[in-house]
Amino acid sequence: MVTTTARDTDLASALVQTMHRLQDVHAETSRPLGLTPQQAHLLCVLIAGPLGMTELSRILSIERSSLTSMVDRLERRTLVARIPSATDRRACQIELTPEGLSLAHDAHNAVVDRINTLTADLPASTRRTLATALQSII
Repeated sequence: MVTTTARDTDLASALVQTMHRLQDVHAETSRPLGLTPQQAHLLCVLIAGPLGMTELSRILSIERSSLTSMVDRLERRTLVARIPSATDRRACQIELTPEGLSLAHDAHNAVVDRINTLTADLPASTRRTLATALQSII
């Protein structure tokens, strides 16, 4: 039998509240860029390089049909492009266009800037401890 201590509950609660706050920050920063939070997330994921639809669906935790619609909209805006797979003619990779890469960096930097503003009053030692703890979780 597993028991939950008050300390465990406090940590879990703080992490859940942090997740919600970060989702709010993500939404607040994506809107001025003309993106939904989900579109901004997709663009930021693609900064690392092209990915297939199955992998994107898994990373973004959305159904493939929803992802297809999102990619269609971003493709019409020339932010992403579908690249045929070299090994499977039924599949494609999604990659950022130069305009999409620029907007992805803008979205990422807007979130980072907002988080830096929210955490600016934390002492440097607290920032390092928090960064270390979060890195061990992820």
